[in-house]
Amino acid sequence: MAAESEVRMPEPISVVHPSAALKGTEDDSRSRRDNVIARVAEFAEQSLTPPSTAPAPLDRLLDVTVTVTAELGRVTLPISAILNLNVNSVLELNRGIAEPVDLMVQGVLLARGEVVVVDDCFAIRIKEVAEPKKRA
Repeated sequence: MAAESEVRMPEPISVVHPSAALKGTEDDSRSRRDNVIARVAEFAEQSLTPPSTAPAPLDRLLDVTVTVTAELGRVTLPISAILNLNVNSVLELNRGIAEPVDLMVQGVLLARGEVVVVDDCFAIRIKEVAEPKKRA
């Protein structure tokens, strides 16, 4: 039974690069073929370290900037309709005025809220934070 579990390493094989056939004579390619030997790589055995229970520090990520977008709504149009858009065109979106807008971070839903005005600028007052399942 011990013989069945025994692992045999394959014999070394000769490898000829495809470009070798294009260069030189047949004798040259034979000598190159004899010089190249491929073997199975042998690596030192790695020991597993138990995962730490402490969460990885996020301090390194705190200065990373991401794009935050407020999405009022969407509409799907054929290209012909898009080509007909011009100044004073009105594009009706798929969201009612009373519905919350989506707050997206890098294209992923983070929260929903309402549009407000702060110092003559639009802003979003967050009313609900999306559950992690729904963010993906």
